[in-house]
Amino acid sequence: MATDPINQFQIHTLIPIEVGGVDFSFTNSALFMALTVAGASAFLILSSRGRGLVPTRWQSAAEMTYEFVAGTLRESAGSEGMKFFPFVFSLFIFILFANLLGMFPYFFTVTSHIIVTAAMSMAVILTVLFYGLWLHKLHFFKLFVPSGVPVVLLPFITMIEILSFISRPISLSIRLFANMLAGHITLKVFAGFVVMLSSFGFVGILGAILPLAAAVALTALEFLVAALQAYVFAILTCLYLNDALHPGH
Repeated sequence: MATDPINQFQIHTLIPIEVGGVDFSFTNSALFMALTVAGASAFLILSSRGRGLVPTRWQSAAEMTYEFVAGTLRESAGSEGMKFFPFVFSLFIFILFANLLGMFPYFFTVTSHIIVTAAMSMAVILTVLFYGLWLHKLHFFKLFVPSGVPVVLLPFITMIEILSFISRPISLSIRLFANMLAGHITLKVFAGFVVMLSSFGFVGILGAILPLAAAVALTALEFLVAALQAYVFAILTCLYLNDALHPGH
C-alpha cells in the first residue's frame, strides 16, 4: 500500500460525526482544506502586518500576488470587474496554497478531488449567471446570440454558445482535478521505481539513478503546474465574469 499511487488520494475519517443519519465526519480532506485556509490567511496577515514603506520579502510577495491578480482581473474584465476581486483572489490563493501544500510528502492534495474543483467551478458559473441576470435582466441572454451572424446560422450558433456555457464548469473543474491527479500519480510511480530498484543491491541502486532523476525533474515540474493551474483557474474565472459584465459580443 505504501507504493500504491492511488492510496494518496483516499479520504480517511479522522473524527466520526453523524447527525440525524447524515455523515458530517471530519476527514483528512477537510483537515487539509482547513490548513490551506489557515496557511493562506497567516501568509497574508503576517506579511501585511508591518506595512513598511520599504517592504520586507514577505510583504513584497503578498503585494506582488495582490497586484498580479488585480492586473489579471482588470485586463480580462475591465475596471468594473474589480468588484469581484475578493472572490477571484480567494479562489487563486486557495488553489495555489492547496496545490503547494499537496507537494509535501504524506500530505493530502484537496484539488486532486473533483468534488472540490467542481464546487469552486459551480461557484464561478452561478456567480456569472445570477449577477448577469441581475445586472442585465433578459439582455444577459445576448451572450448566446452573437451579433452579425446570418439568420440561417443563428439557431445553430446559439445552440453551440449554450452548450459552450454549460460545459464551462465541467472543463474548469476537470482541468484542475486532472492535472493534479495525473501529476501526483506519475511522481509517485517514479518514486516507487526508485524504492523498488534500490532493494536489489548495488546494481539496483545504479538502475535507480534514472527514475530518481526523473522524480526530481517531475517534482520541479509539479511545483510549476501547481502555480500554473491556480493562474489558469483565476484567469478563466476573470474571462467568465467579463461575460456577466459585458454579455454582448
